[in-house]
Amino acid sequence: MKNSKTKYAVLGVISLLGPMSGYDIKMFCDKAISFFWNENFGHLYPVLAQLESNGLICRSDLEEGTRKKSYVITEKGRIELEEWLVGPVEYQPERSELLLKLSFGNQMQGKDIISMLEATKARNQLKFDRLNNIYDQYINNDEAMKKPQYPYWIVTLRYGITSLEASLKWCDDTIEFLNKYNGGK
Repeated sequence: MKNSKTKYAVLGVISLLGPMSGYDIKMFCDKAISFFWNENFGHLYPVLAQLESNGLICRSDLEEGTRKKSYVITEKGRIELEEWLVGPVEYQPERSELLLKLSFGNQMQGKDIISMLEATKARNQLKFDRLNNIYDQYINNDEAMKKPQYPYWIVTLRYGITSLEASLKWCDDTIEFLNKYNGGK
């Protein structure tokens, strides 16, 4: 778990929002940060167990008497999160199945490549529209503006929107280029 950034995602979410179960953490990640950070249950629950074992989180008293396990960040966890937050950002190479497949594109039919690019564009257009809707809801929302994390939500949303804009343009340009290069095949 030493190099796992999941532990910092969990610590950050719990420190920001208070007591949360593994399910709540996963739902927050899916709703709020999935355009730049994904978590899955299979990885999340072992990380929660390890964080608890290491004293970085503990069970919340709020859920006593229920089967639901909610966690809060401990002082030790808060210190570890703060140390990570001010440390340098590690380089993480992008992993893209689309680009991997395109690198072997000479072994595919042109129509299949174009279809794959069009599907990618359609999926990214949906994400782009979703992020723009979230941005529109937050940008002039007086209640959201009162939260200390507001400017950081806005800048991460802008990053996602800008990245998706670039991806949509790249899809269009690539489809046009490959159609010309391959003679419309």
